[in-house]
Amino acid sequence: MKVVVTDYIEPDLNWEADELKKQDIDFAWYQLKFRPEDEVFDKIRDADIIVVNMVKLPASLIGRLTRCELIIRHGIGCDNVDADACTRQGIQFAYQPDYCKIDVAEHAIALIFACGRKVLWSRKTLDDSSRAGQWNFDNLFPIYRMEGKTLGILGLGRIGSRVFHKLKSFGFRIIGNDPYLSDKRRAALEGVEWVDPKTLFQQADFLTIHTPLNEETRHIVNAKTLALMKPTAYVINTSRGGMVDTEALATALKNRAIAGAAIDVYEVEPPKPDFNLFELENVILTPHIGWASEEAGWEIRKSILDDILAAAAGKDARCLVNNIRRDSKHE
Repeated sequence: MKVVVTDYIEPDLNWEADELKKQDIDFAWYQLKFRPEDEVFDKIRDADIIVVNMVKLPASLIGRLTRCELIIRHGIGCDNVDADACTRQGIQFAYQPDYCKIDVAEHAIALIFACGRKVLWSRKTLDDSSRAGQWNFDNLFPIYRMEGKTLGILGLGRIGSRVFHKLKSFGFRIIGNDPYLSDKRRAALEGVEWVDPKTLFQQADFLTIHTPLNEETRHIVNAKTLALMKPTAYVINTSRGGMVDTEALATALKNRAIAGAAIDVYEVEPPKPDFNLFELENVILTPHIGWASEEAGWEIRKSILDDILAAAAGKDARCLVNNIRRDSKHE
């Protein structure tokens, strides 16, 4: 069996190499992000298992794979791999939905409070006041008390539900929208006031986004939905860059139609130097770092290794995106 990693965010994959060597599994790893499709195919063409982080695996590439049995996405999102093409090709497609859920929730919460308390923008007030020799808060105020404000959560799955549980004791009124949650999971989120999307945008003082990216949710934050929001409201996005139409967001921020935003994810990563949000003062931008913690890093490495070893033993990966099951010849 051969395992190939197309790209990775770890300093190296020596630990994986050592663990797989113990099982006599061939292992190769590359950094193929932004490389041409033919070059990617050349490296993965003889792989039984492919582990992918951000490299795009479209139908045109997947359709050429004749040996691969399993593709594992290093992360929560699945939009860089064509899942339907995997199914047509008879390839299992797995992901790591429990990876960094705590960390992304914590990062979203940090950004919520950074917006509400104007933490980042306070530094300019401090520097200007220091140079002037007296306090001047004219460009910082107003600052509103966060207790009693309305927190809107769009998507209350693995991450959004953790944001709720961590913040429910802070005195927010919490409203939410997630049409895909079962009644059982809704019942477990006692304290959420369920509203329709329009009401969510209209009433939220802080709107935090935690939904998967698909054609239904792409640019769910747009000119129309931003126009529904309060001029004192903030948008926080730690899910996928495609959730937000940044042209519409930039316009809303420039016109002070909303108070501000905090963004950790981008449609093009990293964003280009002329990215339209860079020039704005009322937005907090972080470098897609919500996933990051030492604990999460090792959790996902061990989880992916478990999936590889399961496949080597003829078993299914733990969390499948598609419904491909291994046939009896592997049992």
